[in-house]
Amino acid sequence: MEQGCFTALITPFNKAGELDKKGLEQLIDFQIQNGITGILATGTTGESPTFKWKEHDHVIALTAKQTKGKCLCIAGTGSNNTEEAIIAAGHAAREGVDAILMVDPYYNGPSSLEIRKEYYEVVAKRYPDLDIIPYIIPGRTGAQMLPQDLAILSENCSNITSVKEATGNLDNMKLTRKYCDDTFNILSGDDALVYDMMTDPEIRACGSISVMANIVPKFLTQMVTLLNQGKNDEALKIQNYLKPLLDLVVVTTDEETKFGPVNCRARNPLPLKTMMQLLGMPSGPCRKPLGKMTERGFRRVLETMKQVQTDTPNIFKPIADFFHLDIDERLNNSEYHRTLWYDY
Repeated sequence: MEQGCFTALITPFNKAGELDKKGLEQLIDFQIQNGITGILATGTTGESPTFKWKEHDHVIALTAKQTKGKCLCIAGTGSNNTEEAIIAAGHAAREGVDAILMVDPYYNGPSSLEIRKEYYEVVAKRYPDLDIIPYIIPGRTGAQMLPQDLAILSENCSNITSVKEATGNLDNMKLTRKYCDDTFNILSGDDALVYDMMTDPEIRACGSISVMANIVPKFLTQMVTLLNQGKNDEALKIQNYLKPLLDLVVVTTDEETKFGPVNCRARNPLPLKTMMQLLGMPSGPCRKPLGKMTERGFRRVLETMKQVQTDTPNIFKPIADFFHLDIDERLNNSEYHRTLWYDY
């Protein structure tokens, strides 16, 4: 898998909660027209945990077909069941994807050794011609393949040459760079850390699998390209423009209930899909058990987006042009906002 910016694409749903096929096609075209390196289908951002396997395979097939010859296609095929992961990888391979992304097995709690031997190695050896990207995100999975085992894995399996690193732990990333070959690709899985990971000489990430690229693919791709060219100062300017948006991947608020205060954390993709609905992009709601943001969280998102539109209106211009939208009206007309939040 090459360096660059890859969008962890949302899955748009209609009001009935079914796949919005036309919306998916539009989102993929929007990404391609804005120069994205590649698209990840059926990742966490795409709400793959809520998919039936038939839906999962269908989204991968549609995305692989539409991206062919235009940008790279990665399919999320991980599971907490190795046999399921084998079947999903086989389907993705038959659809002609460029790589698959496999998240560490969630909930079961295997050790790093078990994750390597009983999961990644099994799939990698079954499909030796298919590029496999391990996805390390212990905050979601409750388990983690450690850098030491990742290094052994990359030595044993020639089709594992990249990792999506979403631990949020810079020391962990430095160990990955220390133990893995210099040509091994570290891709950021945390939008807020892309710049730091790519400029840190002990990490040397080469790109990003990004959430917020759903909205700003052009600018994140430009930033990653500049960083890979060593033009850090130019990239930093883009980073500073985008930072308010990148900080909205997860939105945490303090809420009051009649029994006292609670901490409410709106996790990806809820803030992102709220933003996309607000802007008028194909999105639809999240699937349950994800629901809506609190009013306080929504107001934070709205005010941030208004400020970005005021300070740097070119950021949302590609959306306005492609989808024929009036961004100012979308952000300032409360009629578009009424259904996007609920009280605690």
